[in-house]
Amino acid sequence: NCGYTRYSTAFMVYTQDILQHSFLGPKRSPVFLPISLVYLLIFLLGVSGNLLTCTVISKHKKMCTPTNLYLFSLAVSDLLVLFFGMPLEIYDLWQNYPFPFGEGVCYFKIFLFETVCFASILNVTVLSVERYIAVVHPLKTRYVATNKHAKRVISAVWVLSLVCAIPNTSLHGIYYLNLPEKVAESAICSLIGSPWIYNLVILITTACFYIVPVTVISGLYLGIGIKLGRERHLSRGTMRENCSANISWRIHVERVRRRQVTKMLAVVVLVFAICWAPFHIDRLLWSCIMQWSVWTDLNQAVYQCVHLLSGILFYLSSAVNPVIYNLLSTRFRECFWDLVCTHTEDTTAGKDSTPSAKILLVPSGPVPKTQTRPSDHNSLTPLSFHDID
Repeated sequence: NCGYTRYSTAFMVYTQDILQHSFLGPKRSPVFLPISLVYLLIFLLGVSGNLLTCTVISKHKKMCTPTNLYLFSLAVSDLLVLFFGMPLEIYDLWQNYPFPFGEGVCYFKIFLFETVCFASILNVTVLSVERYIAVVHPLKTRYVATNKHAKRVISAVWVLSLVCAIPNTSLHGIYYLNLPEKVAESAICSLIGSPWIYNLVILITTACFYIVPVTVISGLYLGIGIKLGRERHLSRGTMRENCSANISWRIHVERVRRRQVTKMLAVVVLVFAICWAPFHIDRLLWSCIMQWSVWTDLNQAVYQCVHLLSGILFYLSSAVNPVIYNLLSTRFRECFWDLVCTHTEDTTAGKDSTPSAKILLVPSGPVPKTQTRPSDHNSLTPLSFHDID
């Protein structure tokens, strides 16, 4: 009897392992090593770049502007993903099941990804609205493009993101296979709520937090492009006829800076839209497959490819923004190098940064007052045009 019991128990465990593998797949992803190496490179680049961005904006008063506050909020969102989301993602690749951290960590994981997803797109949207107002309606910037107003908007963005992350989080939890009783080794952090409610939540969030914002942002930058093109066309003859050489040069410099800032933010938005598209496609694809129960070999292969691509681009979007700032923004580049050189000198010689580096960062006069006088609005651009470049 004892031998029969041991045999039957071993056979039951073997059967459960086969069923687990057939339902849940292999415990370790076959692409664990290469994907983990890619994630590690993205982690190092993203953490160092976003920490530098936050430090530069918080350290230099000249960089503490409304536009840069939105970029600071976006960098915080990226750091949250890299510090908390990526380790859990790598662990899932290493051991898909069982999920050993309990329901609390499962809820935190889903809640973090949802919150960051919503906060990122909302930050990019309000940043684009601020840029549109600064270019198309420059006289309104003194009321809208202020640090106080930007902080209120950023607070509202995060509160809204936290609230909107609750529905999808509440539908997830620890899922177990029943063969015919609950198998503890099959625990995964997955959907446990009603599939049709989940599908509805995914459709609404994809529309409200990707399709609509990207469409609005595209329209805003189209309006900005038309405005800048019209200004460039009309200003060639007007400056020569009505302005002195000195004023004409200042107008030209200010408009060049404004175009550079707008170009940089447009690139940020474009990269964001491209990197986040596979993420939403992945969610929609999984939602459709779950709803119609069509887990064929082809569908599973397609989903795995989309899932891996969406993960890489999702984390890459959290690391690429500081690179864009360095490539397209002279002011950010100067501040980055000033911060790095100052830190190097402090650790080697215990000295402050050189006076020449400080001259680049300290305003030479009461710039905000001269730039916000009503009589000069045709010749000088608002302060927000200097936010970054």
